[in-house]
Amino acid sequence: MARQLTELQQKFLAALFDEARGDPNRAKIIAGYSPTNPTTDIIRGLREEILEATQMYMARNAPRAAISLVDGMVDPTELGIRDKLNAAKDLLDRVGLAKTEKVQIETNNGLMILPPKDRVEGDE
Repeated sequence: MARQLTELQQKFLAALFDEARGDPNRAKIIAGYSPTNPTTDIIRGLREEILEATQMYMARNAPRAAISLVDGMVDPTELGIRDKLNAAKDLLDRVGLAKTEKVQIETNNGLMILPPKDRVEGDE
């Protein structure tokens, strides 16, 4: 069950992923915390919520990354397309849409013979 956050904590989280663009010091000021309030204390108190909000932020931007990949196929001459595609691939990997490689093994009997392992010096 999610815990109840104070109004300041809610404002901090909202600002962190919007107007502050990930800068916790700016988010602290935008939310209305005192400038003398240690940012590390705020973050320590919201650690789990920040991680959850980060996952949600990445998931919200996954469609944009997918569109960038398709746009790269359509116009591979776009300036900076390599960096854009790499960033899109990384984001999609992090939200769980990683490229997977599947190996299918079929056998008619229950016995599979594997190649011998390479011997390591000292294995005797």
